[in-house]
Amino acid sequence: MLLSPKARLAYLALILLSAGVSVLLFEPQRLLSAGWPPQVGGAAAVLVFGLAYGVCTAALVPRPILNLAAGALFGTQAGFAAALGGTVLGAGLSFALGRTLGQDALRPYVRGRWLRAADGQLSRHGFRSMLAIRLFPGMPFAVANYAAAVSRMKYLPFLLATGLGSVPNTLAYVVAGSQATSPTSPAFLVSTGFIVLSVSAAAVVGWRKRHRLGAAVTATPGETAVRREPVAAATAAPEG
Repeated sequence: MLLSPKARLAYLALILLSAGVSVLLFEPQRLLSAGWPPQVGGAAAVLVFGLAYGVCTAALVPRPILNLAAGALFGTQAGFAAALGGTVLGAGLSFALGRTLGQDALRPYVRGRWLRAADGQLSRHGFRSMLAIRLFPGMPFAVANYAAAVSRMKYLPFLLATGLGSVPNTLAYVVAGSQATSPTSPAFLVSTGFIVLSVSAAAVVGWRKRHRLGAAVTATPGETAVRREPVAAATAAPEG
């Protein structure tokens, strides 16, 4: 019973609750104001930040805060490397937790038409779907991770799509963080403009995806009826 699907789902909920409480206690957003602890510096600081970034995103900390902190603490190049590495690490941790502890318990509840359509999209077109989600980040990062884990998406396409799709948005936030002390600089203006455009594009893509999923959902019963008609006709046909 300790390894039953419901027990594993309870473990996942406990892990996420504990992680959320830890985030509230340690307040990682203070890095934006207090800076990085002076005890750790250089490449070691970048590595530690990347590892902490991954754990924090798995614990549902919003990525924009961490991306801004990466740029403010380490500059554009090192900050981008730490943030992107932490992004892939956090996505991998979330996916592994969701797949190991939550998939078996949650899949029986994927019954609604919208849920089935979204699950089918992630399962059949995993890399393409996740790449679009990362490029146009309308869905929260953690929600996308755990939704992919519950689906039948493969691990490697998920990580590749996350790494490639997260590059533009992550870089924009890191640049904005590194140039926060010069809000009138061209780099800051370009990065913030890109962030605004990406959010707007995410809203448009989300609206179109919603209507496409709706069309697929409404088409499904009709297709089922068409497939059943020949069977019904053959059954009703008189013998001899």
